[in-house]
Amino acid sequence: MRTLVLNAGYEPIAVVSDRRALVLILNGKAAAIEADNVHPLRTVDAEYARPRVILLNRYVRIPMARRNPVSRKGVLRRDNHTCGYCGKFANTIDHVMPRSRGGKDSWENLVAACLRCNNVKGDRTPQEMGWELRRTPGSPTPRQWQVRGVERRDTVEWAAYLEPERLVA
Repeated sequence: MRTLVLNAGYEPIAVVSDRRALVLILNGKAAAIEADNVHPLRTVDAEYARPRVILLNRYVRIPMARRNPVSRKGVLRRDNHTCGYCGKFANTIDHVMPRSRGGKDSWENLVAACLRCNNVKGDRTPQEMGWELRRTPGSPTPRQWQVRGVERRDTVEWAAYLEPERLVA
């Protein structure tokens, strides 16, 4: 199972395994805010509530928080593997302004695209194809980029800590 880690200021910073979270708690580096008593973690000597959300005791400064390097994996993650043209599952990336026409490898010029749309578009612009982008591509927000694993909100306990008002997205 997975555990959400909150910085001392209650901002989400990571998702770790429940075992790693328990080690942080037992070493006095974090405190459990939400825990699952129904499915405890057992050791030879003891039984512990499975942590679902933990709060670090000290504030941890996140290095390189403002810098988001462009990558294929990053573009697919930013666009949630959804084609920017048709909305289907995407596993490739496309340059909105083709590289052959001077398009750069930047967050603003790259979108996730399904293989079909990418091949049909070729080295043309969406305007030449009569297509519209479903969303304007841009650099992901630092908070969205820092917390890997929160895309899948499969944990009810996390909802209060990942609300849109709290999480800049």
